[in-house]
Amino acid sequence: MAIIDPRHAAKQLIYERIFRSATLSAAVLVLLILGGVFISLLGGAWPAVSHFGFSFVTREIWNPVTDEYGALAPIYGTVVTSLIAMALAVPTGFGIALFLTELCPPLLKRPIGVAVELLAAVPSIIFGIWGLFVLAPVLQRHVQPWLIEHIGPVPGVGKLFMGPPFGIGILTAGLVLAIMVLPFIAATMRDVFDTVPPMLKESGYGLGATTWEVMWHVVVPHSRVGIVGGVMLGLGRALGETMAVTFVIGNAHRISSSLLAPGTTISSSIANEFTEAVGDLYTSSLIALGLLLFIITFTVIAAAQAMLRRLERRAASSV
Repeated sequence: MAIIDPRHAAKQLIYERIFRSATLSAAVLVLLILGGVFISLLGGAWPAVSHFGFSFVTREIWNPVTDEYGALAPIYGTVVTSLIAMALAVPTGFGIALFLTELCPPLLKRPIGVAVELLAAVPSIIFGIWGLFVLAPVLQRHVQPWLIEHIGPVPGVGKLFMGPPFGIGILTAGLVLAIMVLPFIAATMRDVFDTVPPMLKESGYGLGATTWEVMWHVVVPHSRVGIVGGVMLGLGRALGETMAVTFVIGNAHRISSSLLAPGTTISSSIANEFTEAVGDLYTSSLIALGLLLFIITFTVIAAAQAMLRRLERRAASSV
């Protein structure tokens, strides 16, 4: 029978207390930093908030000459470009993850997986330059004229594809964002799919299920928490992207029903105008845009956490 050395036990108890205190301090530090960022943004935005009130969120005008500012156009551009990006990147990322985990030959699995991960390491400014000089001219000459000619006359949907083909605009920014967030979503889904026990998938195949049926009825229910997390990770990246969007969105403070028209986002507005902001109200309005982006991102993350908890409770209750 082993005898525990009291001195060793006392020393380990001290180490345990130090470890607990260090981890608690790290967690509290994160909260303090987050709170400090919020307080700093609120303090800088207060002159604009007190001057314009809630109308700052509902007004489209942005005129530094007359000191009239509204955040509606940047909010609209941020939300629409992010939705376009997610609508394109989520199904594509799901397909890439499905191929890598279920269909890809072993010889190609690692090279393709590494290529997807390397795509996430490309600086955003590179995507912006590529979008401006390569993607935008292709859209202007070939894609947008086709959309205007064939989808423009369609009632309802046609309003989204009306106007001249500028090349740059909301749609172009959404496409660039989709390419940027795709590797994050695909890599997260692939890693989540790999955690599914092989026995579950083999049981499905043994019952005669197809690959799609195994993925939809076995892998996805088992991985839905991780899938939602990956989607929200991509959405958070899309909401806050700055340089790539600034290159291709057109930077126009107006709202248009057409996705082909130029627009702006919160991040691109701050990046374009902060160094040229003259006057306290102008600077405060830009900081207020940053505060709105902080609130939008925090709300999205909080909603994702609530959704994940609900999925976990539902999964636990169904067992």
